[in-house]
Amino acid sequence: MKTVNVDDLALKIRREILKLAFNCKGPAHLGGALSIADILAVLYGVILNVDPKNPTWQDRDRFILSKGHGVLALYAALHHVGFFHEDTLSTFKTNGSDLIAHPVLNMELGIESSNGSLGHGLSFSAGIALALKKKRSHSKVFVLLGDGECEEGSVWEGAMLSSKLELGNLVCIIDSNGLQSDGPVSSINNHEWLIKRWEAFGWESESVDGHNIEDLRKSLSKQSDSRPRVIVARTIKGRGISFMEDNNVWHHNRITEGYFRLAMKELDNVNSGN
Repeated sequence: MKTVNVDDLALKIRREILKLAFNCKGPAHLGGALSIADILAVLYGVILNVDPKNPTWQDRDRFILSKGHGVLALYAALHHVGFFHEDTLSTFKTNGSDLIAHPVLNMELGIESSNGSLGHGLSFSAGIALALKKKRSHSKVFVLLGDGECEEGSVWEGAMLSSKLELGNLVCIIDSNGLQSDGPVSSINNHEWLIKRWEAFGWESESVDGHNIEDLRKSLSKQSDSRPRVIVARTIKGRGISFMEDNNVWHHNRITEGYFRLAMKELDNVNSGN
């Protein structure tokens, strides 16, 4: 896939998240989509070996969005790298649309899995990674989880199995924004605890700034011979919109016209360099 300007792609993803949420005329998951915009920009801009013109290409890398409520960022990324056009994107949450509030498997649109109930994406990804390993494929599997999602026991079953099977072609990214739907994650997890837990399960572990494009690129580009890798990305929920940042009101909310215009103005200022 053609390399793109990642900073520009991240900004486009954020703008699209806001437009989709506003145009659907109802509540949408904004905060957790904005926190992963930079991660998805790096993945789809420079890391993933995919071909939007041949979405079912056998040798493609796979991306699984386990935290399915962040799907606005995924739809925006897929659109802007060429998997589908604006007329498809604009159908979000309309009757009969393929693009609903959580991802539904549609490989023609670049959506590799159905996700909504948290805690299943890692095991699903491990199965794909194992199949690719048995086929001696060079393809990799990237899966993105939330830090709150890591409270699910099934995550750790998947982590244990992935290490046991030596799935060096599996990369897990944790969106560690510190907030879940009902409050702070800190009572259960934090960045340091997550790193230690994944290491205890036999994973190569690393913590990065989830909004630093170059750090993300370097971390996601690393190779592993046999052990799966986890990247704990320190992020800010609602990143890029001042009144949404670290404000859990925007985990799932309706954005009014006034707030929409204010948010878009902030992104316009970023685009103009102000």
